[in-house]
Amino acid sequence: MTKVYPKSVIPPLVSSDKQRLFTDRNPNPVVLTVWKKSLLFNCDGFTVYDTKGNLVFRVDNYSAGNKAEVVLMDASGRSLFTIRRKRASLTYSWLVYDGETTVNPRFSMTKHVNILNGNSLAHVSTTGSHKNVNRKSVAYEIEGSYAQRCCIVYDDKRRRVAEIKRKEAVGGVAFGGDVFQLVVQLEIGSTVAMALVVILDQMFGGSSRRFYK
Repeated sequence: MTKVYPKSVIPPLVSSDKQRLFTDRNPNPVVLTVWKKSLLFNCDGFTVYDTKGNLVFRVDNYSAGNKAEVVLMDASGRSLFTIRRKRASLTYSWLVYDGETTVNPRFSMTKHVNILNGNSLAHVSTTGSHKNVNRKSVAYEIEGSYAQRCCIVYDDKRRRVAEIKRKEAVGGVAFGGDVFQLVVQLEIGSTVAMALVVILDQMFGGSSRRFYK
């Protein structure tokens, strides 16, 4: 297998900012390499690197049979977001909370089921107040195909703020679907964008759903 990155040592935390690991003063998009593989043995998850091969995010706290709650962590294992499937709902929705809390979600993401718009995967809703989850407004729309690792995240002004695409190794040799790139604009932030990737994988990434979007 072609190496994702040659480095194997876990570096120190990139930033102490809980919500964003990259400065707003950087005018260029952040390009991350996402590897659908946990750092822990016999555990499902993700390992995410920056362009220098440094570990940025990790998800390795759930088994393949239990995805009701997933924690997105930084390189040192500090919890950034807790992602939970919304229970007792007619829609396929996930809630995203700060850190390890499970109250007052920051935003929710709902699977798109309208057959008239087959290109749409999901939409992300935020609330005017974290304490009032019923006052929702659509912040992002996600279109494309997660199975093909070809997705675009649009904001409410129809601007591209993040993109999932296949990663090519040196020499033009393509990686498999377990390794792909996440390109992130500052308007959305890398932490939020990675949380969307985790939820997309729950929506469309299972073996029983591998032929769907």
